[in-house]
Amino acid sequence: HVQLVESGGGSVQAGGSLRLSCAASGYTYNRNCMAWFRQAPGKERERVARIDSDGSTRYSESVKGRFTISKGDSKNTMFLQMNSLGPEDSAMYYCVTSIAARWAGPNRWGRGTQVTVS
Repeated sequence: HVQLVESGGGSVQAGGSLRLSCAASGYTYNRNCMAWFRQAPGKERERVARIDSDGSTRYSESVKGRFTISKGDSKNTMFLQMNSLGPEDSAMYYCVTSIAARWAGPNRWGRGTQVTVS
């Protein structure tokens, strides 16, 4: 049974930083692409970053240069380092797995962690 648990969200002032973590269990960690999505109230869900099984990364234009996605050296952990945060980054952030080594659509979702920037 695959389980994804996000943590690290919270409230921060504009210009600040947060580091989100995603712990995966029951899952062959390095086989498939993983991603971070976010959704703010009244807005469409947005994929902000992805990391393929070979370590290649992609970012949305809205976060490029400010966010960094990475995987932990051990255990099944993925991170999203978020710098220079602004109010537009306020959203629920979700850890998501895909079904292939590169992005092939979402498969499993975590419950999310809230980020609020004021």
